Amino acid sequence: MIGQDIIDRFIALLGPKGVVTDPDDIAPWVSDWRGRYHGAAAAILAPASTQEVAATVALAAELGVALVPQGGNTSMVGGATPPTDGSALILSLRRMNRIRSLSPDDNLAVCEAGVILSVLHDAAEEQGRRFPLSLGAKGSATIGGLVSTNAGGTQVLRHGTMRALVEGIEAVLPDGSIFDGLDALKKDNRGYDIKQLLIGAEGTLGVVTAAALRLVPAIAARAVGWVGVQTPADALALLRLAETMLGDSVEGFEVIADETLGFVLGHIPGTRSPIETRTPWHVLIEVDHADLSEPGPADRLEAALAQAFERGIAIDAALAANEAQADAFWRIRESLSESEKAQGPALQYDISVPVAKMPAFMIDAAAAAEARFPGTTASSFGHLGDGNVHFHVRAPKGTSDGPAWIAAEGQAINGFIHDAVVAAGGSISAEHGIGQMKRAELGRLASPARIGALRAIKAAFDPKGLFNPGKLIPLPGEG
Repeated sequence: MIGQDIIDRFIALLGPKGVVTDPDDIAPWVSDWRGRYHGAAAAILAPASTQEVAATVALAAELGVALVPQGGNTSMVGGATPPTDGSALILSLRRMNRIRSLSPDDNLAVCEAGVILSVLHDAAEEQGRRFPLSLGAKGSATIGGLVSTNAGGTQVLRHGTMRALVEGIEAVLPDGSIFDGLDALKKDNRGYDIKQLLIGAEGTLGVVTAAALRLVPAIAARAVGWVGVQTPADALALLRLAETMLGDSVEGFEVIADETLGFVLGHIPGTRSPIETRTPWHVLIEVDHADLSEPGPADRLEAALAQAFERGIAIDAALAANEAQADAFWRIRESLSESEKAQGPALQYDISVPVAKMPAFMIDAAAAAEARFPGTTASSFGHLGDGNVHFHVRAPKGTSDGPAWIAAEGQAINGFIHDAVVAAGGSISAEHGIGQMKRAELGRLASPARIGALRAIKAAFDPKGLFNPGKLIPLPGEG
């Protein structure tokens, strides 16, 4: 554990508001969102400016104190949970919550790391713009964490991951120096792209303090539809038809198993199936226009669905009649993780495979997992347009001790699913990152060249190993 003498040094630097030492105040921030990882920290350091972050990091480097950067603590892989031995302090960016600028003319917003995603959404909307990245944790996830994990979400099909939306970064490096890369230059060939190294680095190379983010015009009109289909292959056929008929106006395209939909309907009050026909699989599709040109998105989507019925792709469909209904459709999608969690102990996988292989993978991998591990049930949902599958293997019914089941079966199931992903040419992490949950599996499955490069970059940026220890980079013996 870190002694009081060290804590006092940080109090002298940041003042009483900048250091949290009450165990009750610290407790919510030392466990991950899923409750799977639990750490310990003697204090939370909460600087209020980039300069204070730099001074904090410099003092930590001087004292040899490890730091775990943290935003909204919504990591799905234990990426923001401190070590169990209390050897690190949490570095919270939540006090750095200003939107420094928002320019409709430049289509650019400069946000500090602690800005909550939904706050940015609201601010952009007031200026006739929007930030085109959304996810279920938008009310608590922060910009710094989204950048550091290269977050995805439901709009990647059209706008890309966070990596495609970040135009510039300000960050504090492990020696306390400030990397000022907020200038949103279209052309900049000054060697290695430090910005891109920091995106997705999970706080292991630098602490993101601000980001310049790309905005797009606000939605003038949208259409949201729910379509019942027989198979994921039909869902992919529907996506390709929509792309042909609707072009790049397809904003979101989600595929959901009927069993997974049932979890939401049984867990979230006020939800109901958008269609009356019970179908094995479901598609949620959104089409957006930035203007009010005719034909509008509803007419265009209706025409595409008519073609889908003619081709035997769609079984049943419903178009949202108004914004409230459209939001209700999306509420189902955004409640999937919560509803899955409520079903009991499970192992969750955020994986990606080539889009063409995704339909078969969703069916075959589930069947294979259930056959290999009797009593388990497996199902999935995902962003079909970008090949991202959220795949869950649930413990046998009646399992009362989830941690014990995970301890006994988790390693074998993890290996089985990840081997199937790699065999399909995919990735064991699509949008949640590696954190500590997937670190050993990354070491087992990644090529020696990839592991060597990761370790070399980490050593170059953080030779003392003080930034987010135990995350992302495989340990010796893990690859």
